[in-house]
Amino acid sequence: QVQLAESGGGLVQAGGSLRLSCAASGRTFSRYAMGWFRQAPGKEREFVAAISWSGDSTYYIDSVKGRFTISRDNAKNTVWLQMSSVKPEDTAVYYCAASESQRAKDTSWYDRTWYVYWGQGTQVTVSS
Repeated sequence: QVQLAESGGGLVQAGGSLRLSCAASGRTFSRYAMGWFRQAPGKEREFVAAISWSGDSTYYIDSVKGRFTISRDNAKNTVWLQMSSVKPEDTAVYYCAASESQRAKDTSWYDRTWYVYWGQGTQVTVSS
């Protein structure tokens, strides 16, 4: 089992940058595929980015490609989401998630049901 804690959210102007962190408990962090999701008011929680167990593969929703970067350090039990050139539509609560599956289909990374552990979320607000 793993516990996740996000940090780094806040208020940022459009065009600015923000880095979200997700700290995981436990000593087997490298066994978890990690993802970031977000949920805006009145909307469904949506996939943002994911990273494989070793960090050699990353996945992004089209709307953040080229602007956001997901990374991880298994020695530090941490995954980050570097957000650049942010837009007002990036405003949402951002959640870190972990999947304990050791195999992934092509669609797994984008499927929130594939992730079983979730953090409490951190608010990101982008002002125009």
